[in-house]
Amino acid sequence: MSSSITRKAPKVLKAPKPRARKAIPHAAEAEIDDRRNHPLGVFDSGIGGLTVAAALRELMPSENIFYIGDTARVPYGGKSRQTIERYASEITGLLLAERSKIIVVACNTASALAVPKLEQELRVPIIGVIEPGARAAAAATRKGHVGVIGTTATVYSRAYEMAIHAIDPEIRVTSQPCPMLVPLIEEGWLDDTITDQVIRRYLEKMMRAEIDTLVLGCTHYPLLKEAIQRFVGPEITLVDSAHNCAAAVKKLLAKEDLAAEVDQLGKLEVALTDQSTGFLRVAERALGLQVGDVLSRTVQAVA
Repeated sequence: MSSSITRKAPKVLKAPKPRARKAIPHAAEAEIDDRRNHPLGVFDSGIGGLTVAAALRELMPSENIFYIGDTARVPYGGKSRQTIERYASEITGLLLAERSKIIVVACNTASALAVPKLEQELRVPIIGVIEPGARAAAAATRKGHVGVIGTTATVYSRAYEMAIHAIDPEIRVTSQPCPMLVPLIEEGWLDDTITDQVIRRYLEKMMRAEIDTLVLGCTHYPLLKEAIQRFVGPEITLVDSAHNCAAAVKKLLAKEDLAAEVDQLGKLEVALTDQSTGFLRVAERALGLQVGDVLSRTVQAVA
């Protein structure tokens, strides 16, 4: 009797194997196709990261974008690394709940201080604004002297300096924190004599140091691009972290085979952790975005 059981057993074990081998590839392909339609998850401490969203829309109009501005806790620029890491993890959790296929950290402060921790935590691709901006600055400089402006936390992290020196250690980097610029931008004072005076105060020393390239190391700053260019003059190349980040995202989507079909038109959804409709509408007009109804999200602390 035992020998007859032994002869029958292989038939039972072999039967399901062909079906399993056929099912796995089809399931994987379906999952990949589904993920291509998932949104790009973008976040910033406030509304300034909409400059990145606008650049993504311009470069990849077929992609859906879900943007979260952490307006309940803006600004991030003066907070500690531990706090910024925690905030970034919490906001990323909200974006993953929206089935984001990639996380775009549209905040220089969070890119400088939180991306390494997020890369350890997340299973989806993640990209910040520091590395793309550093690569663009290293390529643009003619005399080997790059200026960087940003929040206090971004500048003191030396993230841009280290990223630029990783590309070319011979490039000289001069950095300047500009904490007053974000409040002026959020007041909507994009073309104002007071804003011009503040820009002059921050950048005078940098101009005397004879930089030839200036990194706008905060995603708010592209909204002041005209005012900054007016002060520094046409001979200084401005590096816009928003557009360079968007170009890096496009390359990453192609590499990961996650790009949406080009024959569709993506949508932009914006959510805030607290009301900030005043500056949102300023950014909407300045960037030519159609935001529509603003959603609300509540931050859930990570364990």
